[in-house]
Amino acid sequence: MREIGGGAFVLATALKAIVFFTLLMVCVALATYVERRLAAFVQDRSGPNRVGPIGLLQPVADGLKNLLKEETWPAAANHAFFLLAPALAMIPATVLFAVIPFGSPLPTRWGFVPMIVADVPIGILYILAIASLGVYGVVMAGWSSGSKYSFLGGLRGSAQMISYEVGLSLSLVPIILLAGDVRVPAMVTLQQHYPGDSATLGTWLLLPLLLGAFFVVVTSLAETNRLPFDLPEAEGELVGGYHTEYSSMKFAAFFLGEYAHLLTTAALITVFFLGGWDIPFWQGDNIRVLSDGTLAGDPSWWKTLLTLVAFSVKASLVLGLFMWIRWTLPRFRYDQLMDLGWKFILEFVTIYILVIALAVYTLDRSGVEYGWTYAGVLTGVNVVLAGLLFIGFDRGRLLRGAGQRAEREARRGHMEARRRVREAALAVVSGEGAAPEETGEVAPEGGR
Repeated sequence: MREIGGGAFVLATALKAIVFFTLLMVCVALATYVERRLAAFVQDRSGPNRVGPIGLLQPVADGLKNLLKEETWPAAANHAFFLLAPALAMIPATVLFAVIPFGSPLPTRWGFVPMIVADVPIGILYILAIASLGVYGVVMAGWSSGSKYSFLGGLRGSAQMISYEVGLSLSLVPIILLAGDVRVPAMVTLQQHYPGDSATLGTWLLLPLLLGAFFVVVTSLAETNRLPFDLPEAEGELVGGYHTEYSSMKFAAFFLGEYAHLLTTAALITVFFLGGWDIPFWQGDNIRVLSDGTLAGDPSWWKTLLTLVAFSVKASLVLGLFMWIRWTLPRFRYDQLMDLGWKFILEFVTIYILVIALAVYTLDRSGVEYGWTYAGVLTGVNVVLAGLLFIGFDRGRLLRGAGQRAEREARRGHMEARRRVREAALAVVSGEGAAPEETGEVAPEGGR
């Protein structure tokens, strides 16, 4: 069976774009509801429960509220760019959905229909290029508002996003090394199990690239401006950030874009490390497109439906992890954020790429084919590196002011100051010295 072509291809592509975009917007609205309910659970309160059954219509009420609120246009704002910035914050996340495979191909009488809007041959490069456009919305919003506070918030946010784009891009290099391809569907095929096929690994990449998955999650949190890296918004501060001067739907567009970016990131992590739409412990969904354009496997409509459900469940779990992190961890300081990105992640990811490349080269030269043995060796390498990362390195030596080293030095200085004051007091009592104020010595401040 071959892929549909001609007018049927155009019609199928248009339908897929409309359906996937509509589902994305619905999921964005539901994600706001789910996060508020999860936050309420963590904080032992009720959350949205008044509008609709168990509060399910709360996103609709929020949307109507933002539509009906008064529009404000700052006098010093550049109106054209002030209006364009929210669109630039939202469009990249929605466009990225075009290259994500959501399920196995759907067979029809005219040929099979891939469950992906656009299977471009530069999949990962397309993702990195489009995702990098989000920073323009942040910096443009801060600059076009005509406010110093918004401008400084935009600069802070753009510096963070650019810094962590480097780490995110490097974290995806080991996946390309294993797949030998940058097409996103190739990542799903790599993680499926085809008996006797030496071109597929047969297991999800979560364990063989465990440390890479960790770095992707961390850098993705910074890219999507989520806690503990939500410095571009910083809702707890007196002035929020780049969107301070925005109101009504323009303000809501920034947060809709954030949730859309979060959903896209969860979908991409599912594809890269959780097998995509592959159903675990079942070989019936092993369906792929061969290099000649034909379809290998036994496709059917119910398999497509099952794989769509499997993909949705995995992506929802990743999304829930992101939300759980937000309501569990405190916010980083900005110097810690930048130190983590430039002084730690960049260096360690570079070392990680070299180690994985050496391991892959050694396994290939040794004649080890893709399979459980190959994946097991890579898993062992990642476990060793993870041990060095989380156990062998002291956090206080890597993040300036992170706590351990600074706390020890402050405590040591405090004890030394107390010792000097005590010695001076004893000297005064015994008549062997002058009081501290007469010697001109001032006890240094210690502690926090």
